[in-house]
Amino acid sequence: MSSRIHCVSPGLATERMFPCLAHRPWQVLCRVYLQQRATLSQRPSKIATPCFGKSITQLRAVLKKREYGTKYTQNNFITAVRAMNEFCLKPSDLEQLRKIRRRSPHDDTEAFTVFLRSDVEAKALDVWGSQEALARERNLRKDVEREYQENIFRNQKLLKEYKDFWGNTKPRSRKRATFLQGPGKVVMVAICINGLNFFFKLLAWVYTGSASMFSEAIHSLADTCNQALLVIGISQSVRNPDAVHPYGFSNMRYIASLISGVGIFMMGAGLSWYHGIMGLLHPQPIESLLWAYCILAGSLVSEGATLLVAINEIKKSAREQGLSFYEYVMQSRDPSTNVVLLEDAAAVLGVVMAAGCMGLTSLTGNPYYDSLGSLGVGTLLGTVSAFLIYTNTEALLGRSIQAEHVQKLTEFLENDPAVRAIHDVKATDMGLSKVRFKAEVDFDGRVVTRSYLEKQDIEQILNDIQQVKTPEELENFMLKHGENIIDTLGAEVDRLEKELKQRNPEVRHVDLEIL
Repeated sequence: MSSRIHCVSPGLATERMFPCLAHRPWQVLCRVYLQQRATLSQRPSKIATPCFGKSITQLRAVLKKREYGTKYTQNNFITAVRAMNEFCLKPSDLEQLRKIRRRSPHDDTEAFTVFLRSDVEAKALDVWGSQEALARERNLRKDVEREYQENIFRNQKLLKEYKDFWGNTKPRSRKRATFLQGPGKVVMVAICINGLNFFFKLLAWVYTGSASMFSEAIHSLADTCNQALLVIGISQSVRNPDAVHPYGFSNMRYIASLISGVGIFMMGAGLSWYHGIMGLLHPQPIESLLWAYCILAGSLVSEGATLLVAINEIKKSAREQGLSFYEYVMQSRDPSTNVVLLEDAAAVLGVVMAAGCMGLTSLTGNPYYDSLGSLGVGTLLGTVSAFLIYTNTEALLGRSIQAEHVQKLTEFLENDPAVRAIHDVKATDMGLSKVRFKAEVDFDGRVVTRSYLEKQDIEQILNDIQQVKTPEELENFMLKHGENIIDTLGAEVDRLEKELKQRNPEVRHVDLEIL
């Protein structure tokens, strides 16, 4: 008997408490239990229990889920320029519409006027009569715009031909000033000296037939051509940003230096190796080397002077950026000056090497020493070109700035009361001491909301809250203040970007993403 009571007692309890579930399996009881533990959002507003013979009604105020379709997005804002372009309206057509003042996304611009998109669409239908008429007008204006762009292209081509014929009289004071100071001045001095050195070394090679002198002449020619590329790169790097290149043309210096490094390798090292190998395979007697020694001495003085100019310029720039001479050169902070420095250093070492090999040839009468000098100069140029290619490639790939500087920028943002955390920080060197800073910012919502409330009438907000009686009124209240809080958050982003640029002038572009 005791075992029977033990086995059926759960069923008897169930029959007494829930008669309607007496003949249901235990799976049903488990399902009912899980339904009772469901979240409030999943429970129905009215629950009926027929097993008790009556229903229990629970009333809950639930905000209905909205479908955000075209009707809802018609409340989006649109600027006056877009309204006139997209809906073919005139400024007079917009004067009668509701005007709303919004925060400007630009630092140097105050709040600007926008319109509701639904109002603009209604005005466009009122002006044009139908969607079909509006579409026809849009197509007509597109044709006119296309013809206008074609005319601009033709006019630009005619203007270019006119300038080529009569000469371009547009002032170039900025570019001219670029070549009177800093890296531009160093490059112009180097290109003049290397051009003269090439001319005199070429005459010495024609007179003596020395392989080392030929290598030195090719070396000076390669330096002159490469520095002409640097002139082009410097002149292009000072151009203002445009719609196609919004971040400017500062990387043109690195591109020109990279091409210069390739040119040194192909023209300087390649020809020197070729001439040296041919001298070893087919040695020829060398004429008097007196004139060659005189020209090499003059070249040593001139190349040394250019090297000193480049060294002084790099020391000055490194001091301004708080770097050592070695760090400035290795990081290729100024690619144009680096090219001149390395080329002139290689030129001085090449002159010493060529003079030593030519001296051994004069003493021993063996032309192989002269050919070995040519191979040595070619190896020197190959080393310089490899270094230039590597450093400029690293710069073009987008390298980060110094870790100390990144830490300084990050600490400035983290010390702001509105910022809770900083993630995914990227600070990229764009060249010419320009930095692009990007970070993901986790804002403290309480601080942002308090910043919004400080500018509001708290008594008025309290009265608005007390007047809320229905879910619809609550929704309108939350939408109104929620939108204003989002605008306050955008204003906080603008403030941080502006302060970051003011405290760090080298930071030109700041992208703060909100988490």
